[in-house]
Amino acid sequence: MTQHNPHSPDSDDYDPSASSLAGQVDNSVMAELLSIRSSIDNIDATLVYLLAERFKATQKVGFLKAAHRLPAGDPGREAAQIARLRRLAEDAHLDPAFAEKFLNFIIGEVIRHHEAIAEDHEAASGQHPQAPARA
Repeated sequence: MTQHNPHSPDSDDYDPSASSLAGQVDNSVMAELLSIRSSIDNIDATLVYLLAERFKATQKVGFLKAAHRLPAGDPGREAAQIARLRRLAEDAHLDPAFAEKFLNFIIGEVIRHHEAIAEDHEAASGQHPQAPARA
């Protein structure tokens, strides 16, 4: 018996053939559309799992930063990441501005998580967070 994965794109609550175009286009066009969309669904599932792995790694960074009272954000690292991702996007023929917006969203979430980890660490240890260095 096959084990059911509730997070797969084929889960019971997901209908990959759902479309407001059904009945409005030729069956061969609809079949091709569904085939392409199936690939998109697989890519989306992969993205979700990759993001989960990324956040597991950044959580480790957050715990390390909290333990050593380091700031949640690292503007130098973030700028380098953005520049690298923009280059990768150009190489992949993806709009670099979109890639930057996507990474900025992720960075914002990571920083938010790091701040929460630091607050939890502070509460558990009775320490006050280190004030960020001023330029």
